[in-house]
Amino acid sequence: MKKTKKQSWLRRHFKDIVIDGLILLIAGFIIVSAGVLIWISSLDIPDLSAFEERRVLQSTKIYDRTGEVLLYDLHEDVKRTSVPLEEMSRHVKNATIAIEDDQFYNHFGIDVRAIIRAILANFREGGVAQGGSTITQQVIKNSVLDREQTLSRKAKEAILSIKLERVLSKDEILEVYLNESPYGGTIYGIEEAAQSFFGKKANELSLAESAYLAALPQAPTYLSPYGSNRDALEARQNLVLERMRVNGFITIEEYEEAKDAEVEFSSGVITGIRAPHFVMYIIEQLADRFDEKTLAEQGLRIITTLDYELQEKAEEIAAQKAIENTEKFGATNTGLVATDPKTGDVLVMVGSRDYFDEEIDGNFNVALASRQPGSVIKPFVYANAWRKGYLPDTVLFDVPTQFSTACQPWELETTDTCYAPKNYNSKFVGPVSMRNALAQSLNIPAVKTLYLNGINDTLKFTADMGLTTLNDPQRYGLTLVLGGGEVRLLDMTHAYGIFANEGVRAEPRTILRIEDIRGNTLEEQTVETSRVLEANVAHMVSDVLSDNVARTPLWGQWSLVNFGDRDVAIKSGSTNDLRDAWIMGYAPNIAVGAWVGNNDNSTMGGGLSGLITTPMWREFMDVALEKLPEETFPQPQINTSGVKPIIRGQYINTQLLLDTLRNSSSTDIQLGSVYGNIHSILHFVTKSDPQGPYPAYPANDGAYSNWEYGVRNWSQQRFGALIRSRTPAVTEPAEEEATENEVSSDSEEAPDDSNDEETEEDSEES
Repeated sequence: MKKTKKQSWLRRHFKDIVIDGLILLIAGFIIVSAGVLIWISSLDIPDLSAFEERRVLQSTKIYDRTGEVLLYDLHEDVKRTSVPLEEMSRHVKNATIAIEDDQFYNHFGIDVRAIIRAILANFREGGVAQGGSTITQQVIKNSVLDREQTLSRKAKEAILSIKLERVLSKDEILEVYLNESPYGGTIYGIEEAAQSFFGKKANELSLAESAYLAALPQAPTYLSPYGSNRDALEARQNLVLERMRVNGFITIEEYEEAKDAEVEFSSGVITGIRAPHFVMYIIEQLADRFDEKTLAEQGLRIITTLDYELQEKAEEIAAQKAIENTEKFGATNTGLVATDPKTGDVLVMVGSRDYFDEEIDGNFNVALASRQPGSVIKPFVYANAWRKGYLPDTVLFDVPTQFSTACQPWELETTDTCYAPKNYNSKFVGPVSMRNALAQSLNIPAVKTLYLNGINDTLKFTADMGLTTLNDPQRYGLTLVLGGGEVRLLDMTHAYGIFANEGVRAEPRTILRIEDIRGNTLEEQTVETSRVLEANVAHMVSDVLSDNVARTPLWGQWSLVNFGDRDVAIKSGSTNDLRDAWIMGYAPNIAVGAWVGNNDNSTMGGGLSGLITTPMWREFMDVALEKLPEETFPQPQINTSGVKPIIRGQYINTQLLLDTLRNSSSTDIQLGSVYGNIHSILHFVTKSDPQGPYPAYPANDGAYSNWEYGVRNWSQQRFGALIRSRTPAVTEPAEEEATENEVSSDSEEAPDDSNDEETEEDSEES
């Protein structure tokens, strides 16, 4: 009964409740609207007469490490040339509308649907993924209002946009936008952009060129065609073309033709710049951290790590030597990087012989390019072995060896399935210490060392050392140690600096601090270090790479890499067909790397890598060392007590040999048993634990039979006739253990005593 009365009351009063609710809702809306109108009326909205008044730009300035040498002012001497809309290519007008505001001719200053789409997209992405500003709003934003990110500023922008649409026609607004948009650095407006980037007027732009220029205003610094984000620019240009096609501005045929068109950018865009490759590298980093408006107007002072005194000298040397290399070797380009191993500071970055040389694509920064490293990767392979317990005196056999287990040991050729590399001079040394093998850049011992390490383990180690581009072990195989991967000159120089810094990695640093316009420090980058290599192993590497005696068979005693009493370590290398030539070197307080080659990866000729790279590198190193105090490499501490003979540098059982030679009744069989007991290192070690127990079944290692075959052949050729003659021409050792010289003298033949460097094997997959 009560339930019936309640239902009856609701039916009687339902209309009154609905009416009262609507009244309250309307009243609330009126109150809120009045509040918004009162708030809007209180806003200080600039008059549109301010539209023609340009703000004074407080541009970001980039300095060297002293804070006194100005390398570049991002917006000094702004270039702006205004032209009427009819003097602009229809393609550039359509491309701009398609990518920036495809409803430009349909809205009244703001696009409500675009704003809603942007809000939803940003909500889904959890950040600013899409903007909703119209071209009209961007004109207001770029010309009248400050960049503050507040609700009131957005409201002002919307109101002024609506007012602007009532004052100017759509074409007039588009003309203003195209004449005011930033296209990178000091370039504003489509006419200036067309002249600077393509050497033509705005009305002469092709469809493909127009799409590139329409892509730039979103992020002109990041998307610069002269930076390292060219892939991002290409992607956005393709997006512009796609939007033009979808919106009916171009046909499918025009779309396909423009997408495949080859577009060349002029190189002479930037003026008033020092160390251009380094500066562009800095600008790209700034673009990742700050928006374009901040860089243009906040007056930031960027104090970099660059030593401009050294940079200027490096550019001069590189330009001079590159011309000589072009004439002698067909090597048109070069790069040079210097870093401070203790701080990680980039002191010098030369990305080409001439940034403005269009013939060699000079604005391309080879210091950041991925190139095959040749033999300069070898020290990392040996360092990883010495971490595991192998030693610089450990003996390996430099003999013809088939490394692929899919092939027979006697198949000593490299094919699709077989891998049998040779040395640079096609000769083989026989038993050789790791020290001499690295110093003389012998290939077979290096490949064997990589096998002993394991490829995956070595790649993990090189990544720890900062060579993060080596990340495809299946592609490299054992060719990794002969340069079968790609690295960057900048990364390689930092990595060599770890050897110089006794195994401590200093994180790369290019900016020391960022100051405001008054010189107050806003940010300061501290030195960050971590140990990635045992100090004693780093000392071993430095000791070997600075050992002039060990490298003399390759370089000669008085070569350009001999610094006399000053401690300097070096390693050079090249790739097959001499497409890349490298030299890396360091003292305790500087690391310097240089690359020579051609940007198009064509081969050089007429010389070996040491002849091509060393003169430039040595001349710069002499200049750098004059500025630095003399420091020495610490000597490695090596304890060979209880270490297996082959690990400590002995490949023959010398005590057994002595006893046999002293025994007048010794027979051929006894003498033969001594020389017949010569084995590869796999006979004596488990590769993952070289100083551990002898392997119970060494033949279980898949490479054992192939390695043993080469050693047996060498032993038979070296000692077979000696045993048969029963007149063994063996000099009694002065001590029980073999010395380094004894290991070398037991070689089949010594390397040529010359200054020539090596040409490495091609990076074919093993």
